[in-house]
Amino acid sequence: MNKKILLVAGDPLSINTEIIFKAWKSLSKKIKKNVILIGNFNLINKQFKVLKYKIPTVKLNDLGDKNYYNKLKIIDVPLKFTNPFKIPLKTSSEYIIKSLTLAHNLAVRQDIQGFANCPIDKIHLKKTKKVGVTEFLASKCKVPKNSEVMLIHNKNFSVVPLTTHIRIKNVAKTLNQKFIKNKVLSLNKNFKKLFKEKPKIGILGLNPHNSELQKKSEEKQVLIPVIRYLKDNKVNISGPLVSDTLFIDDYKRYDVIVGMYHDQVLTPFKTLYKFDAINITLGLKYIRVSPDHGTAINLIKKNKANSSSLINCIKFLYKLGK
Repeated sequence: MNKKILLVAGDPLSINTEIIFKAWKSLSKKIKKNVILIGNFNLINKQFKVLKYKIPTVKLNDLGDKNYYNKLKIIDVPLKFTNPFKIPLKTSSEYIIKSLTLAHNLAVRQDIQGFANCPIDKIHLKKTKKVGVTEFLASKCKVPKNSEVMLIHNKNFSVVPLTTHIRIKNVAKTLNQKFIKNKVLSLNKNFKKLFKEKPKIGILGLNPHNSELQKKSEEKQVLIPVIRYLKDNKVNISGPLVSDTLFIDDYKRYDVIVGMYHDQVLTPFKTLYKFDAINITLGLKYIRVSPDHGTAINLIKKNKANSSSLINCIKFLYKLGK
């Protein structure tokens, strides 16, 4: 029997209620019986009502409650609100952190197969001093420094940004040899553990045309020595590759392309695959995934949100438990 799959409702000011509804309607009965939502019971039902969505729901106290096969099961997280689509920033942030912490605690106890969190605006984690959910959960898991990895994945291909949600001006300052070694070694180890195969990795340079490999370039001073070290440690890695032409066709030679910063790899990946991707955090004590998109507040109440990535997250977790 499959372990439970947790779904964290995430940011209340977002398209999350819409994609939860659309995902739920599309899932098979076998998968539905294993899905439990973490969020505020009243908020989710009020938002459903405003959006004119009809799903039978039931409030649970914990994972051990009776299994309601045809109802969306919700473990209630306290939240005070008046308008379900106008919740103060501080209140929303506290709610989100409580929800993520509850999912983390259940996952650490290994009571679940894994969890998927719906999109969350990074501003809500400001109080935690973490730049994103990846880093927040890595801190909770006490992951060794710079060993958490953001893997954007589908069945055909994956990409990894070494730096995630930091300003471009800070990227080069962050990319020292130790940082890159830790990230790629963690990627290699955890990819093999999760997918049962050693990945073929391509790593991009930082600068246009890799700065022609000039003596003082980051490619020459930082990347090439790291790549040599990784090869000596049995990592199947090639590079530094040139990013402006790689995604025309050559990317198909690799299982994973590692980029220096977020948009260097996510922009071409999303151009190629649209919503056919999930975000997997490697290096945690459990499996955590999330949709590969943001909160899309411009689409709230418009019934135009695409739920494909959330559906893929849930199905990915379900297949892992089979």
